[in-house]
Amino acid sequence: MILTAENTGAIARAIEMLKTISFQDAMSKIANTLVNFTFKVLIAIAVFYIGRFLIRKINKILSNIFEKKEVDLSLSTFVLNFTQILLYFILVVTIIGILGIETSSFLALFASAGVAIGMALSGTLQNFAGGVLILILKPYRVGDYIEAQSFAGTVKAMQMFHTVITTPDNKTILIPNGALSSGSINNYSIQPMRRVDWTVSIQYGDDYENAANAIKEILDSDERVEKNNPAQPVFVGLKELGDSAVILTVRAWTKSADYWGLFFDISQRMYAELPKKGVHFPYPQLDVHLIPNDK
Repeated sequence: MILTAENTGAIARAIEMLKTISFQDAMSKIANTLVNFTFKVLIAIAVFYIGRFLIRKINKILSNIFEKKEVDLSLSTFVLNFTQILLYFILVVTIIGILGIETSSFLALFASAGVAIGMALSGTLQNFAGGVLILILKPYRVGDYIEAQSFAGTVKAMQMFHTVITTPDNKTILIPNGALSSGSINNYSIQPMRRVDWTVSIQYGDDYENAANAIKEILDSDERVEKNNPAQPVFVGLKELGDSAVILTVRAWTKSADYWGLFFDISQRMYAELPKKGVHFPYPQLDVHLIPNDK
């Protein structure tokens, strides 16, 4: 530091002031300052633990209220997460005020930092906005089976920035809400009924009517297949004359919850029962024609 006349004068005045203060007074002021600061720290610690207890209590009360009012689980999870973050922010500002730090300056600094962080985390804010849109539009709810962003699974939770789904093989996937709110979603749980499709190949030479009737008998014997709605009949049709087989399309309607169970059970029954009724499953065939060479 360069010593100037002004700096020299300030140092001299400080030295003169120190001369007027006795050692006992200086130690007394230091002790008082330490006691006051220690007292503030103890109060801040107490406020922190009391505040954390109250925040958990408030969250529990809100959770019970949502459960009694049967509020949608997606909305309740989102609100509880947002409320917890907001209350913790208020608690931190309160503790800073107790420690003697000017909260107005802190809030101004936080606002400035918030703008910078917001620009840096624009994707995260997009996910937050996407979560709000999902809660308003409700394209899916907790418990629905959805397919989106190349993933399929059951929705377990809707958080502030992500939606948590569990795949059928028990993997937990977090999908950003921003992508979900702006992308396509296939929700298998919205409609109460789903159509189950099978592709069955039979051998050339088999009686088509016999095969169709045998398949319909198998479907009609299963209680999970919808039979009372004329708009959703059991259907068996000839789809294609393939290279090695006659390909049939089979369609039936069932409840969404019974989809996979019906699909696998009927597939197994067709494999086991159709051969007993004169329907044969073909093997790939290739006809080779030999042309004699006169030479």
